[in-house]
Amino acid sequence: MHKRWMKPVVALAVVAVLASACGSEGGEEASGDTKASVTAATGLRTTLFKLLGEHVNLAAAAAGRALAGNTPAFEAAAAALDGNSNDIAAAIGSVYGNETQQAFDPLWRKHIGFVVGYVQGKGANDQSKQDKAVADLTAYAGEFGAVIESVTENRLTKDAVQGLVSEHVGTLKTVIDDFAAKDFGKGYQDLRTAYTHMSMIGDALAGAIADQKPDAVEQGDPATPVGDLQVTLFRLFAEHVSLAAAATGQALAGNTPAFEGAAKALEGNSNDIAGAVGSVYGDETQQAFDPLWKKHIGFFVDYTTGKAANDQAKQDKAVADLTAYANEFGAVIESVTEKRLTKAAVSELVTAHILGLKDVVDGFAAEDFAKAYPALRTAYGHMQMIGDALAGAIVDQFPDKY
Repeated sequence: MHKRWMKPVVALAVVAVLASACGSEGGEEASGDTKASVTAATGLRTTLFKLLGEHVNLAAAAAGRALAGNTPAFEAAAAALDGNSNDIAAAIGSVYGNETQQAFDPLWRKHIGFVVGYVQGKGANDQSKQDKAVADLTAYAGEFGAVIESVTENRLTKDAVQGLVSEHVGTLKTVIDDFAAKDFGKGYQDLRTAYTHMSMIGDALAGAIADQKPDAVEQGDPATPVGDLQVTLFRLFAEHVSLAAAATGQALAGNTPAFEGAAKALEGNSNDIAGAVGSVYGDETQQAFDPLWKKHIGFFVDYTTGKAANDQAKQDKAVADLTAYANEFGAVIESVTEKRLTKAAVSELVTAHILGLKDVVDGFAAEDFAKAYPALRTAYGHMQMIGDALAGAIVDQFPDKY
């Protein structure tokens, strides 16, 4: 008998906020077969990283498009970033109330404005404008730290938050500098660093909230091995979507160096996903999983190539290959998890991933950026369903480890 796995019912409203941000699937019940293993606290931790990590990816995308002189793409990425900011403020409001949300919203957006000023300075080769933006961002880190110290009732100190925000600003600035110099190989590697760093901010804030609001955050320690697993799987799967979208978008824009930089970063992400699987199931499984995972990336390359060449036959073949892949992948995961996740459940999740990413590629190919970036947000958010399902199966399969 299989144990039914469901997404946890998280008492904190922040999870519902995230579901609405990423599409209706974020709040649906997963159809896999394993036990619920994540708690309100670990769910909160993943939710916060989801929003904060997305902030970095969208900010980098907007900056890159602005520096490339693609105004429609910049405006669409900036609109998506604005939506992400709304969701971050709403998440804070769901914990601390409407008054705090209303105060937090302009404070959060303030640093985005300074980043925009820095990008403009880089684009115009205006050193004084760059220097002013850096000074503004440096001061902002202290201002933001003081507010968070007050809101969390000293559970996070001004100095601690200031250090985290300064590192966030510094890593994002490095990405912008790379893109401005057209050093895309370094730029996308640095983007991976900037994205991953946001887990430190999310983890710190989740811990403070769980300590401050124990009645709202049941089973209130986010910093458990289960929480580590859940955040790691989501981080890697969601990064896969962001980098795949970046690679296809740059390919369709005809920017070969940027495509190659994003593709190399995507390869690194794939290696890390295989490594995460191997850390649980061993080297033999990792070696088998690695080419299987990368197989669907190859099919997406074929689809993108077909879109670029307006070759409908090639697109159709790629879609057929991806459809068959979802079943193949599902069968492997069913075997590896010893039926804690069924082939049908995994195939359904992977199919949704494929269709979501296909929507992004189609938007970029049509230069319909107003469609592409919202589709990217949905595809990014959907990966939590895959990460949570796999985390639940692993915890059920290896209870002594978790």
